[in-house]
Amino acid sequence: MIEQSEIQVPPVPVVPPPYHSPEREELQATARRFAAEEVLPVANELDPLKGEIPRSLLEKMAGHGWFGITVDREHGGLGLGAFEYCMVAEELARAWMSVASIIARAQGAGTDVADPARRAQLLRRSAAGEWIGAIALSEPDAGSDLAGVATRAVRDGDEFVVTGQKRWTGNAKAADFIQVLVRTDDPEPGEKRSAGLATLLVEKERDTFPDGITGTPIDKIGYHGFVTWDLEFDGLRVPAANQVGTGGFADAQKWLNIARVHTAARAVGLARAAVEDCIVYLQRRHQFEHPIGDFQAVRFTLADMAARVEQARAFYQHVAHLIDLGHPCEREAAMVKLMATEMAAEVTADGIQLHGGNGYTTEHQVERHWRDARLTTIFEGTSEIQRKIVSDRLLPRSPLG
Repeated sequence: MIEQSEIQVPPVPVVPPPYHSPEREELQATARRFAAEEVLPVANELDPLKGEIPRSLLEKMAGHGWFGITVDREHGGLGLGAFEYCMVAEELARAWMSVASIIARAQGAGTDVADPARRAQLLRRSAAGEWIGAIALSEPDAGSDLAGVATRAVRDGDEFVVTGQKRWTGNAKAADFIQVLVRTDDPEPGEKRSAGLATLLVEKERDTFPDGITGTPIDKIGYHGFVTWDLEFDGLRVPAANQVGTGGFADAQKWLNIARVHTAARAVGLARAAVEDCIVYLQRRHQFEHPIGDFQAVRFTLADMAARVEQARAFYQHVAHLIDLGHPCEREAAMVKLMATEMAAEVTADGIQLHGGNGYTTEHQVERHWRDARLTTIFEGTSEIQRKIVSDRLLPRSPLG
């Protein structure tokens, strides 16, 4: 019988050359320690209750600067890139994916207003974790097809009047703002269907909806930590000065490229959690007078799981590095999102299998890893949409296509 003190813990992944630097190593170590000591106990307590991330935890994250990883130092951010953003996200997702997700609701989101002074103020609030938002893109009839957005914003003097529905808006009520993709005009004949889309910034008080918005919570099987909402817009008035960005559809697509690499990093964190939990469990669980980790079939499954996690991590780090160099990476972001999320869904399912009957209980965290990993293949564009993006950029269609 293996004693508790003899159980070997999982090896610690590190940032490899050529991406390694002492600063990245320190950032990674801090995020890993925070995830283990601060996030994981909260996740284990609140996720089974479908509880929300406590404000106290958000404040601790803000103290580390993680809401402003990609915000420049001039405005109080860390002034880092997609690489560091995704690296921190992996570490946080290893403990609770929702915590890795909430940092995406800052990072300068909801700050691209026309007035420079106001933009600077919002950037400082974003970096400090005081401007955390929600993104309302999808609708009941427009999910993967964002060009089909029908929520209407009609100009009325110095305001827009917004009417319509949005679905899958995470963190909407708890947010400081909601960034809403709307249709201001119908496309002219010959224009793309995405013409006439714009993005509006809805400012609000935390834990309330303003007049003109009502919300219904969506009862999800996972991805707890914050509530996801169906929103109804009925005559909501938004100042015209709160139109953000330069083009609603183009801005959304640019944002999605980074979001997809971020999702790949979160998926790696979840899959890594399954591997690490299994390493410990396979030493503790005994059958036939042996730790089940002694059996070759189990060992080989674990080896395949670990190899796939390392492969996906190397890929997302490569794509994040390219983004930081200024490459658009639409194809590569779709590729890594597809590969990493499908990997995570399969590796976490293998983790449940290695836990046997115990994996099908809520007594071990591997079921949470699987529930959350399964979602990564769906949001930020389904795996099918990623395959379409990649294939459309590799293979031209024939005239009959």
